[in-house]
Amino acid sequence: MESVFAFFPRLAERRRQMAATLSGGEQQMLAIGRGLMIEPRVILMDEPSLGLAPRFVEQVFESVQELPKRGPTVLLVEQNAARALAISDRAYVLELGRNRFAGEGRQLLNDPRVRQLYLGG
Repeated sequence: MESVFAFFPRLAERRRQMAATLSGGEQQMLAIGRGLMIEPRVILMDEPSLGLAPRFVEQVFESVQELPKRGPTVLLVEQNAARALAISDRAYVLELGRNRFAGEGRQLLNDPRVRQLYLGG
């Protein structure tokens, strides 16, 4: 638990607070922290930024980027394509459930076809 508190100091500040009373971003941190407590080799994150205030979106993406340095591989599913591609080593862009593009995250972020079709030009 102490390693989770070190990773998410905000949770350490709120350690006596009921989970249901935490903000959306804090609840997301708690969910990630609970997953990390079993020391997984892989962690799957499905839309971790969904519905969060902008300041918590930034914190969640910083956490996602930091996780592999602490051990687990992160498999991220995220509609915020620009942010996800910017931090991904490897990325896949799906269209109607099929793989449309694959490559390094930054490479896809800068691909004119991906930018035009998915990132608004």
